[in-house]
Amino acid sequence: MGELTVALAEAVTSQDVAEVFAKHVLAPFGADGLMFTVLEGGRTHVVASVGYPQEFLEAVSGTPASASAPTLDIVSTRVPRFVESGTEFLQRYPTMRGLWELSPKEAWAFLPLMVSGRVLGMCTVSFGHPRSFGDEERTLLTALGGLVGQALERARLYDVEHARSQELQRGLLPRMLPRLPATSAAARYLPAGRDEDVGGDWYDLIPLSADRVALVIGDVMGHGITEAAMMGRLRTAVRTLTDLEMPPDELFIHLNDLVSDLGEDSYATCLYAVFDPVARTCTYSLAGHPPPVVVHPDGTVHIPDVSPDPPLGAAEPPFDSHQLDLPDESLIVLCTDGLVESPTRDVDQGLAQLRQIVSQAAAHTAYFDPDDEDSDVRRLEDLCDTVVSALLPDPGQTNDDAGLLIVHTRCTDAGDVASCGLPEGPQAAGQARAYVRERLHVWGLEELVPATELLVSELVGNVVRHAKGPIRMRLMRSHSLTCEVYDGSLTTPRMRRATYTDEGGRGLQLVAALSKRWGARYLDDGKCIWTEQDIPHGDASGEPGLVNAASAV
Repeated sequence: MGELTVALAEAVTSQDVAEVFAKHVLAPFGADGLMFTVLEGGRTHVVASVGYPQEFLEAVSGTPASASAPTLDIVSTRVPRFVESGTEFLQRYPTMRGLWELSPKEAWAFLPLMVSGRVLGMCTVSFGHPRSFGDEERTLLTALGGLVGQALERARLYDVEHARSQELQRGLLPRMLPRLPATSAAARYLPAGRDEDVGGDWYDLIPLSADRVALVIGDVMGHGITEAAMMGRLRTAVRTLTDLEMPPDELFIHLNDLVSDLGEDSYATCLYAVFDPVARTCTYSLAGHPPPVVVHPDGTVHIPDVSPDPPLGAAEPPFDSHQLDLPDESLIVLCTDGLVESPTRDVDQGLAQLRQIVSQAAAHTAYFDPDDEDSDVRRLEDLCDTVVSALLPDPGQTNDDAGLLIVHTRCTDAGDVASCGLPEGPQAAGQARAYVRERLHVWGLEELVPATELLVSELVGNVVRHAKGPIRMRLMRSHSLTCEVYDGSLTTPRMRRATYTDEGGRGLQLVAALSKRWGARYLDDGKCIWTEQDIPHGDASGEPGLVNAASAV
């Protein structure tokens, strides 16, 4: 009893309670089965069990309370029942023959689980052969039922909170990673220890215009519900700012203000990068975060030697911006410090170990020559598992959350990009239409010529009327057709509601109607207005593919 009491005090989940009870109780009594059932919402639910076949448990769990005679008997009388054979069971509970035939048991001790004067449910100790129960056994089993009731109630409260925290974390992290023309990705999130499955680490992969992709990983200082809520706010803010297509250093200025407004003790590290498959560059900023690990197609691994800015909430803008030149078919590995730092190693040692792991994996696996996107993602998932198992062999013993995001980048073929300069006058629209016809004919996209001519006419016409040169147009073919018009003005295009008598003001409405999506991004010397159109005979949904990220949590 003393050993059982200590062990139950240390049990965390309902299944832990069942396993502790089975370890200390079943063998001394010669029992081989244990089941905890409770009544909720008028139905019987199995919360933990040992020694029962799955078919039997499925038949018991979820049945109406009126169909579970033993449970109703125990709950209503609060008196233990000891059934010494199958014959006696059927005599006492004749309506339970069907369930009895599914059970391999021949004797039972049905014990009420008492908690604060109320009956929580029933504990069933069962035997694979008929047996009798002596007075001392009955007294001891009754006492054990009362002892385990308190532990089970505490464990069920933990189970509920645990399930809620897991659902919260799943809701805050991306359920699916987008499968984009320029990237495939896989990710992992590992909470610290066993207390709570929520924390402040997060990752994201966000599509931008012209097949560019934003890569994000961050870490709110601390662990728990409060940090998870703060992480959710930051992730939402990053997605909102990303829609404005800000460069990383400028985005960090706004994000730093948000973290500072959350309180003096609020801090977060973050890495925000933008991969451009046409320019073959990755531009990024660091705020107190480990740098990216880049694996080149020849298997060499590069970790940029840069000094990060202080964490968000403690930094003073401006932030530094860094740029990497990426060969085609590279890997970018992003992680939080919980993956590479531990009480036995510092961040630099962890990064060196991470570098060695991905180098060995890249040397033995064809990450850079995928047969198809699905196999590419599977290899990335396997690489995530390899990294996590090597750096965190026992995640349950860690004291910090860990996040990992591995991205396989693909650069755009030069033959899929075409650009030209345009004059700063009314003739620019006509030249743009002619260039569109010529290029789409080369690409075999004649079906898109009428709509694309209208789009470039409106975009170039707006530049001629409302902005200034130089004017340049770029077309890009991938999973969609992207049309971009560059000018030297920073004025913002705005869609407005035109009245019946207005002779203009409907251009951007026409652009929105003809394209899948459109927008603007701002450069050092002007801006770019872009549109995207679905390419015929491509993906029927017209949406980027999605990779299941359920295993990340």
